[in-house]
Amino acid sequence: MDTHYYEPRTGHGLRHDPFNAIVGPRPIGWISTCGASGRNNLAPYSFFNAFNYVPPIIGFSSVGYKDTVRNVEETGEFVWNLATRPLADAVNASCAAVAPEVSEFDLAGLTPVGSRLVRPPRVGESPVSFECKVTQITQLQGIDGVKVPTWLVLGEVLAVHIRQDLLVDGVYDTAKAEPILRGGGPADYFRIGPEQLFRMHRPR
Repeated sequence: MDTHYYEPRTGHGLRHDPFNAIVGPRPIGWISTCGASGRNNLAPYSFFNAFNYVPPIIGFSSVGYKDTVRNVEETGEFVWNLATRPLADAVNASCAAVAPEVSEFDLAGLTPVGSRLVRPPRVGESPVSFECKVTQITQLQGIDGVKVPTWLVLGEVLAVHIRQDLLVDGVYDTAKAEPILRGGGPADYFRIGPEQLFRMHRPR
């Protein structure tokens, strides 16, 4: 079959860059932080994932040096909050480009709830949250060694909050939480529901 071939350095030649659609859908890093002054911040990041079991390490990448990166550099802490279908509008509202003194919690009508082990608040309406301490902050670079304006933040999960109804016989029910994921295109998202579930055990 014919294929569309391109080299990113010379352009994709399409109406919209397909990279984000191919590497997707991706979990959303809905990250709450606070600066040294104590001012709260909340922002969603589509470059997010988990990277290790023990200790549990998650990470997100910020394209541009934003308030979130500044805050994690100042305090070394952040909270990840699960973005769900019922909270989709609030997630979207929290990505507005506003001044640092504007609280995205207020903007999105969300409740900041105190964490147990870190200073940044959790999103009270989110059914799952991870309290994290920063382990690494790395500015990315290309193969030419030139740094790009993107910062990768990795953090160890110190505490986990799970809404009780999402635990079914001691097993976390991914579909019941209705997580949303970022797809390609300027506005594409996906949700996970039970219809997407299939089971496949690893070979022994």
